[in-house]
Amino acid sequence: NDFEPTPPEPTDALVAAEGAIIRRFPLVWEMACGDGRMMRDLARHGFDVVGSDLVDRGCGATIRSFYDFGDAPSKCGITNPPFDQVNWQNGRARWLTHALDVLDLDYLALLLPWSWPGAAGLAGIWARRPPSRVYLMRWRIDFTGMGANPSNHAWWIWDKTWTGETVLRMLDRVDPAQTSLFGGLE
Repeated sequence: NDFEPTPPEPTDALVAAEGAIIRRFPLVWEMACGDGRMMRDLARHGFDVVGSDLVDRGCGATIRSFYDFGDAPSKCGITNPPFDQVNWQNGRARWLTHALDVLDLDYLALLLPWSWPGAAGLAGIWARRPPSRVYLMRWRIDFTGMGANPSNHAWWIWDKTWTGETVLRMLDRVDPAQTSLFGGLE
């Protein structure tokens, strides 16, 4: 089921960058919550969070396929989706089109590999529904606890209130020696 537990650093970085925008919503939906790690991290930042997942991993989530939702529990979705459902080769970007076209979310943040938009098949979706903002994380996320994987990741944000071109921003890992997550780009 493409389960990769998300360590806290990516979620903390997203909240530092987008927290004020996310707070517009009374509830955040983590729609591939796995064991609940991202849900707990969002709650730690003061968000009310509801979770769902295809598999029961003991975190109190609604156990239901994402595609069985015709109405979203919240208009704000944040998740590390199953890559095989959001890529072009296997999933034909099914996750993204369901979230944006069927559920009509107002705000969507997906944690995906930096190389994700490079698939030629995504060109039509990209032209029709480009992201509002992209936050490249300038560190490699260690999903397994056994050392970082060989690819960079980014938060891909779709925000209905956004107008204009897609904006690229950089995020650094939260470090006590840092004064900013944006590396001076605030």
